[in-house]
Amino acid sequence: MTKVTGTTKLLGVIGHPVEHSLSPLMHNAALAQLGLDYVYLPFPIEPENLAVAIAGFAAIGVMGFSVTIPHKQAIMPLLAEITPLAQAIGAVNTVTRKDNQWVGTNTDIEGFIAPLQTTYQQDWSQKVAVILGNGGAARAVVAGCHQLGFAKIHVVGRNQQRLTDFRESWGNSPLAENLQIHTWDALVNLIPQANLLVNTTPIGMYPQVDESPLSTAEMINLPGDAIAYDLIYIPQPTQFLQQAEKQGAIAIDGLEMLVQQGAAALKIWLQQETVPVDVMRQALRHHLGLTVAEL
Repeated sequence: MTKVTGTTKLLGVIGHPVEHSLSPLMHNAALAQLGLDYVYLPFPIEPENLAVAIAGFAAIGVMGFSVTIPHKQAIMPLLAEITPLAQAIGAVNTVTRKDNQWVGTNTDIEGFIAPLQTTYQQDWSQKVAVILGNGGAARAVVAGCHQLGFAKIHVVGRNQQRLTDFRESWGNSPLAENLQIHTWDALVNLIPQANLLVNTTPIGMYPQVDESPLSTAEMINLPGDAIAYDLIYIPQPTQFLQQAEKQGAIAIDGLEMLVQQGAAALKIWLQQETVPVDVMRQALRHHLGLTVAEL
């Protein structure tokens, strides 16, 4: 239990809704392990109150905060500085106080690529990524795949206009040099090529645990040596990952991305090179009822 005193420094997460966030759980576990006089709180902020809330945070000395839906893009005009990476993605998920000004960055990319880099040491330069969905989460995945050096990055969505807007929003950014967009009917040709298949849609998230963005027929041609990556972490495994595993694919769920993007943010706020990532991971797994055998 974190002991809150008159000197306790504030961190937190803003979103609407934010009650479901697991970020306070993992961050407070890490802060307690480090023995620091900090507390990490959830702040439910409606979109129309965003500007006044951020001004209030400055007034009361908040040290930094995470940003989740629906504020990742809306917050950008309210910040004094945005890192080039976050600027290129067009979304901020981490804000810190620096020289009495707000600075925004994005650690979702680091969170996304961490399990790919640490678990699957390979040359990605000849690989093909297929990304399901074209929302905010897909932007971080595109940037992550570019950073890893994928030869081709295919983004698949159901709405042609939104796909076109997604592609055009990158402008001439190098992050989009290998990016191609497709409507859902292209999956029949794309799935057999996929070395990495990523679900960035909310389909299959609790409580719709029996749903998947892909039908069994669409998934059946996924190569057996492919990696299937679902950004959803409840349930474990998702229907999408169960389908992929039946094809022999390697499965990665969204829990590790959540942990790693949080750890990257904590390093920024605390200005230190290492944080207790294992403690953060264990806190989440314990909360979610996962056993040691599943670690």
